[in-house]
Amino acid sequence: MIEEPAKLTIKKPSRRPTAAQIAAFQGVPTGFVVDAMDGYGALSPAIRPLGEGRDLKCVAAGPALTCASGPADILGTLAALKFIQPGDIVVNAFEGFQGCAACGDRLIGMMKNNGAAGFVTDGPMRDYQGIVDVGLAAWCTGLNPNSPVASGPGRVGLPIPVGGMEVETGDMIVADTDGVVVVPFEGIAQVVERLERIVELETALDKEVADGLKLPDAIAELLESDQTRMID
Repeated sequence: MIEEPAKLTIKKPSRRPTAAQIAAFQGVPTGFVVDAMDGYGALSPAIRPLGEGRDLKCVAAGPALTCASGPADILGTLAALKFIQPGDIVVNAFEGFQGCAACGDRLIGMMKNNGAAGFVTDGPMRDYQGIVDVGLAAWCTGLNPNSPVASGPGRVGLPIPVGGMEVETGDMIVADTDGVVVVPFEGIAQVVERLERIVELETALDKEVADGLKLPDAIAELLESDQTRMID
């Protein structure tokens, strides 16, 4: 017979992006961040801004603080409150369970009181109007008023599977109305460097479109080349 697991397993955060790195992602669209990672990095589109952002501005960028308790349980999320640093985004693995809420307005309120910049979960949430009143950006799979329990075992600070990716504490989370993107800690410096060029290119292209661009030059050249075969 195996021993009963500990109620909580905590790995204290030991790595964190620098203040300059965190600042580099503020206000940057998720699409730009993905482009800086060769088109990859977004969580499942099932994880959406709460209420599609109609009543709550869902834009945030900050270091991940991970937590998990298993389906229908929030003990790990409650324990994570102790370890939030200002600007963190709490990322919760609910194992994709949709039968009850992974978080409600009071828990969201405590996250905000501890300085969190946002909350991401692969489960539903509840207390919509209360969360809007709190004003903390949140991403989830929808709404479900059913209540979770807080029995555990829970985990904080360990790698977790969320939305088709593994997320670790210290990874950079960038989220907006398009979804949630994860920048692995080891790649943050490279992505920040590439972002500068991506922003320049996107800004220039936006101006060309606004000025009336109808067809990219590269496509026009391809259509005129021997690489295009026209059929009557």
